[in-house]
Amino acid sequence: MSDLERLSISIEKPLYGRLEKLVKDSHYTNRSEYIRDLIRNKIVEQEWEGNEEALGTVTLLYDHHTRGLSDRLTHLQHDHHSNILATTHVHLTHDLCAEMIMIKGKARLIRAMADAISREKGVLHASLSLSSIGKKLV
Repeated sequence: MSDLERLSISIEKPLYGRLEKLVKDSHYTNRSEYIRDLIRNKIVEQEWEGNEEALGTVTLLYDHHTRGLSDRLTHLQHDHHSNILATTHVHLTHDLCAEMIMIKGKARLIRAMADAISREKGVLHASLSLSSIGKKLV
């Protein structure tokens, strides 16, 4: 960090104790890094609420024996080929597969894709990890 600003805050003693425990339990080396990450997380949340350009990762677990599911998942990704950055496919067992799909685009589009994926018959679990393209984090 080239330009650091120092600030002082006042919080109630019990809240300060909770902060110290959070910092320690999270294995941060200091309060400043912990608070910087809290602020960055809030910025990312606001980007998603504002439907800004964002980055998301959909992780899904599915039964690859479900009739036509692999084709439907591939078709969905091809429909949004300009937004899909990467896909990783892993065979967990003879029947179960996992995929991680990295998507860049408007937050609303990413959520809609994640929802569409999770509704597919044979998808046992799907989760969306929200992130930022980073423009507002530096």
